[in-house]
Amino acid sequence: MLHLAQVQNNKNVGTVELRLLARKQSETSWAIINPEKNVPLTDTDSLNEGLLVLVDLSENHEVRSVKDAKDWVLGFVQQYLTIGVTPSFLQAEAERAEQWRHELTHQSQDLTRRHLEVEARREQIQVLEEELKREKQKMKEQRHNKTDSEETDAEDT
Repeated sequence: MLHLAQVQNNKNVGTVELRLLARKQSETSWAIINPEKNVPLTDTDSLNEGLLVLVDLSENHEVRSVKDAKDWVLGFVQQYLTIGVTPSFLQAEAERAEQWRHELTHQSQDLTRRHLEVEARREQIQVLEEELKREKQKMKEQRHNKTDSEETDAEDT
């Protein structure tokens, strides 16, 4: 697993160690190691104290490879910091995204509420249409009955 580390001398033992500062979690994500951990380094060719390095560690924290982090840091600076991507900018963007998410959730809830209202109104209209049909049929029957009784009255006279 890839780590960002700093070379340091352990004066008590007289060896060189790597102080692990951060760990790569995914292609675009790193995590700060807190508390920092130290890993002993046996091959110390051209590694000066304070140098930042990228270290590939095995599962057992054995050093697989060490390379100078200068190019990686410069690439990071060029990719993010030269265009104004700062931690405060990223925080503001995250807050804006969260606000959009809240607004979209609210709009979705509003649309759902409106849909339910439209459905309720549609049901009310269907009930009213049925009542209107029944009333119309009832009036038709009353007219028919009235016509029949007038004819019967006319025949009686």
